Amino acid sequence: MGFVKAAHEDSLRFSVLGSVRAWRGERELDLGSPQQRVVLTALLLRRGRPVTVAELVDAVWGEEPPPTAVAMLRTYASRLRKVLEPRRGAGELPRVVVSAADGYLARVPEHLLDLGVFERRVAEAKKLRAAGEVSAAADLLRAALDGWEGTPLAGLPGPLAEAERSRLMEERLTTLESRLDTDVRLGRHSEVIAELAALSGEHPLREQLCRLLMLSLYRSGRQAEALAAYRRTRSTLVTELGIEPGPSLRELHDRILAADTSLDPPLPQGEADARVSPATGNATRPAQLPADLPAFTGRRAELEQVQALLLDDERHPATVVSVIGGMAGIGKTALAVHWAHQVAHRYPDGQLYINLRGFDSADSLMPPEEAICTFLDALGVPPQRIPARLDGQTALFRSLLARRRMLILLDNARDTEQVRPLLPGSAGCLVIVTSRTQLTGLIAGEGAHPLTLNPMTPAEAHGFLARRLGAARPAAEPRATHEIIARCARLPLALAIVAARAATHPDFPLEAVAKELHDSQGSLDAFAGGDLATDVRAVFASSYETLSVPATRLFHLLGLHRGPDISAPAAAALAGLPLRETRGLLVELTHAHLLTEHAPGRYTLHDLLRVHAAERVVTEETPQERNGAVERLLRWYLHTADAARAHLAPHRRRVPLEALPPDCRPLAFTTHDKAMEWCEGERLNLVAAVHQAATSHRHGLAWRLSTTLSGFFHLRGHLHDWLTTARTALDAARDAHDHAGQARSLDDVAVVLTMMRRYDEAIDHLRQAMALCRELGDTVGRSQAMRDLGTTYLRLGRLDKATEYIRRSLALDRTHGNARGEGLALAKLGDAYQRLGRFDEAVEHLEQALTVLRAGGDRWGEGVTLDILGTIQHRLHRHNSAIEHYHQALDALRDIGNRWDEAHTLSHLGDALLTADDPKAAQIAWRQALAVFEESSTHPDAQEIRGKRHGVDEHTPATGPDPTTAHRSATPTNTNPNPNPTTPRP
Repeated sequence: MGFVKAAHEDSLRFSVLGSVRAWRGERELDLGSPQQRVVLTALLLRRGRPVTVAELVDAVWGEEPPPTAVAMLRTYASRLRKVLEPRRGAGELPRVVVSAADGYLARVPEHLLDLGVFERRVAEAKKLRAAGEVSAAADLLRAALDGWEGTPLAGLPGPLAEAERSRLMEERLTTLESRLDTDVRLGRHSEVIAELAALSGEHPLREQLCRLLMLSLYRSGRQAEALAAYRRTRSTLVTELGIEPGPSLRELHDRILAADTSLDPPLPQGEADARVSPATGNATRPAQLPADLPAFTGRRAELEQVQALLLDDERHPATVVSVIGGMAGIGKTALAVHWAHQVAHRYPDGQLYINLRGFDSADSLMPPEEAICTFLDALGVPPQRIPARLDGQTALFRSLLARRRMLILLDNARDTEQVRPLLPGSAGCLVIVTSRTQLTGLIAGEGAHPLTLNPMTPAEAHGFLARRLGAARPAAEPRATHEIIARCARLPLALAIVAARAATHPDFPLEAVAKELHDSQGSLDAFAGGDLATDVRAVFASSYETLSVPATRLFHLLGLHRGPDISAPAAAALAGLPLRETRGLLVELTHAHLLTEHAPGRYTLHDLLRVHAAERVVTEETPQERNGAVERLLRWYLHTADAARAHLAPHRRRVPLEALPPDCRPLAFTTHDKAMEWCEGERLNLVAAVHQAATSHRHGLAWRLSTTLSGFFHLRGHLHDWLTTARTALDAARDAHDHAGQARSLDDVAVVLTMMRRYDEAIDHLRQAMALCRELGDTVGRSQAMRDLGTTYLRLGRLDKATEYIRRSLALDRTHGNARGEGLALAKLGDAYQRLGRFDEAVEHLEQALTVLRAGGDRWGEGVTLDILGTIQHRLHRHNSAIEHYHQALDALRDIGNRWDEAHTLSHLGDALLTADDPKAAQIAWRQALAVFEESSTHPDAQEIRGKRHGVDEHTPATGPDPTTAHRSATPTNTNPNPNPTTPRP
């Protein structure tokens, strides 16, 4: 076997990289017929995930299976279990072949399958190569390939074996190319020529094999043969495919023709160190890198990303330029210096470093002339030989670097023009640039590779503190450590300042440090270092000294926004500017890494930058400007939410709106889906806006925005958001003695409480709402509160009270011509009557409700009414009719995105399908209902659905046709459904 053998004598091992075989200890097992081996292979290749019976049939027989295919598969599975699990019944061995849904899965650890061992070794080799350990990577690739025993899945019939055999052979060939490439890099070019020549003959269309053969021949002094290999490959490509070789192969051909010395084998370390400077004739090897940070930790993913840039430097010989960007204090320089030290050995001609001071004060910014003269001096050029003009200095610098391998670190660059003259003009160097701006000109024009740093992960931040304070202190106070990390927002500079303070006071508990950070919340006082370079406030301030005045103002105003992110139109409202101009300012802030565009058109501030902006807006903007900005933003949210409400809940009662400021332009929506998309995208910002309106004493805005959002919250089942905003709105209306706002907010709070099954609280709120509406003469609001009170009693099972209040509501709606209220009251009465078993009256009222609601185009009310009619048909054992009504209800509810009521109807559909003796379809309907309920954390009805699902035979497969999109015939049974469905009503 080509993989590690398990020590346990009973352990199973499997091989697919050759003939499909299995061993228990040292004894090979008889896996049976080729078809039976195909079944095992399909399970092994799925790697612990289920394979359905249908997939297994396709794997073994393809498109023409025999009539007994399924039975034969069951037999194969049974036989495999006997071979692989001889003591299955005694429970002595873990099960290998396990039934799963409509099929099977194989439980085989990766290290006991030769394919798993192969893939792990290849992945580890890739990491080693990225870390510069090429020799170790080559050894691991060689070991991975040694595990192959021939053609994979040898002797197996069927379409699965054919497809997987091709895939695995391609994986082997790709890995073989990687191993040969590492050998060439290690100077073993002469040793691999024969192997490469044979492989190129077998695979004449693979340009990578030709490239490696050409390079190996050239490095072995066989230039003519290298060119002949190119001609053969080119002729094959042109003849068979009608294409020319790719640019990499053509470039290598041209460089071989020109006898490019950069293609020469890498020199031994000692010989490389002795290279002579062409300028002075002396061995000039600068080593200017700053010291690596002893406490550097984390950033593993980022290091792997930049290390990968150096893997193909022979294929792509141009100078590699990497731009490390990010906000101030994010750790750009620390990462750049650490990486530079890791790879410095690959650049034997030395390392150059300079701080370009791009974000210091304007008079200390280093011009490119000064930087390049500093480099020329380091390279041993006498002052009298340095040209006076920048273009001459650049030409001399690039001449000195020609055919040298040097590492150049340009730290703290302001813009592309400061960097471009400092770039080498020939191959073989690595340039690392750090900047707080995005240097898009360097990326677009020079092919630089960008890497934007984000805050550390929580684990990295914990490791950062442990490295600087010792592991014992964070481990002893985990809660305080967690709070410190959170208060520092995982920003390395802030963590470093706090860690320095804790380190200088080793007797202070970390709890005291955390308390200090908590007490300074809302300011950056706790992050003041000993000098400007380590003072977070000063470092942040230096980041936007280069911004335009409008961009600086917008950055300040963003400190007034309370939501987690902001869209471009909302930012335009905040600033009182046209959208086009605002987009340009947002781009400017993003390029300066003061904002992050985390999604197209949506921007967020780092937590500490948000604090800084909030500090600056108070000192830099007048109270009138601050108040105006907040007013514009909140009114923009309200009017845009109202535009969305017109599509999402057009039949709900609208709140009166105040006029917009002239420099505030709300959005408009053309479709229901666009309105819903905006509400979902802005949900957390809208919740924050309600709370901000209340805390800033804009009480009318608070309750109007909350009430406008109630339809959206109801449709999507965002109960927690609805309850918190409605309660905030109620408090705001009470503070302002606004009775209309109190009445609307009381009703909203009550509806949510009813949906949460907190009925006593809901009843109290609704009685208060009714009293206020009576005082105000608001008959529509009073009728709605009565109807909602009847709904609450309906949910409680108090049917006498329910019918009393719903009838009163119906009479009031008919008197005042409120057609929608009349339709909803009729539907609720129909629900009450069906619960009382008065089915004829229930159907009569429900059909009247449908007539009224359809006349008004109210799909919401129509869907709920159809659901109740379905329940009546279900209780009368008319299962076909019940299922049909539930389907119609789902169509209506899905038209308007009513997820809450859709879930309840799915639950009722599952009940009907179960009664109709279709448990499989019932399981699917309940699973879909549960998925909807679980979209909004812990739903009060989710547990009921779980109970229904578990009450059905666990062996019933939960797969098959979707019962919500295809009508099914049903056979009546004597099973009685729950006569009291709990669907909430609008």
